[in-house]
Amino acid sequence: MEKQDLLLLHGALGSKDQFQALIPLLETDFEIYTLDFSSHGAMPPENEFGIITFANEVLDELIKWDINRINIFGYSMGGYVATFLAMHTNRVNKAFTLGTKFLWTSDYSDKEVLKLDPDKILQKVPAFAEELQARHQTDWKLLLDRTKQMMLDLGHFNILPINRLQEIDTEICVGIGENDNTVTLGETIEVHSALQKGSLCVLPHTQHPLEKVNPVLLAESIKQYFIR
Repeated sequence: MEKQDLLLLHGALGSKDQFQALIPLLETDFEIYTLDFSSHGAMPPENEFGIITFANEVLDELIKWDINRINIFGYSMGGYVATFLAMHTNRVNKAFTLGTKFLWTSDYSDKEVLKLDPDKILQKVPAFAEELQARHQTDWKLLLDRTKQMMLDLGHFNILPINRLQEIDTEICVGIGENDNTVTLGETIEVHSALQKGSLCVLPHTQHPLEKVNPVLLAESIKQYFIR
């Protein structure tokens, strides 16, 4: 059987290197593609930053790879980018999101950006600051600032409002970890119900951070969804 193409999209403040444990579990069944969004990982910053910019970067890579349509697994923000692409293009065959925040509000974003204060991170979780510095070519403090603005923008103007999700004609599985404390099961079910061709996947005993997701469990869930 010919392998399906599968693109893995990382989350905010993440990079493609976070998929190192997952890729070997998938490459027997898929041709795996990854990328770093601009300002993340090894990619330098661009003038523009945000979901639309990242979606266009995916489209640029598909052209380089000579791929017309592709399956996408998107973690957290990567799932939002995948869903945005499914709404606005015909380039997504099927998508699987995990831990993706879809229901943005100004109250939520105003609260969440408080967690991205670089001085507080340096003081309270210096190991995380070191991790960000090691992961990204871009100044991690600049990346935090741009990410905060993106979250505030989504809170005040969600470009994937739930009343438009029904327009998407692509099969999308919305996944969530059973113990995710960033995204709720209730809102994930609400998104699943709003999609034309939505399905729901709950990973047992799973928290939000990708590093705390069991790669074997995630790989099996991805295989079951895309190969059926």
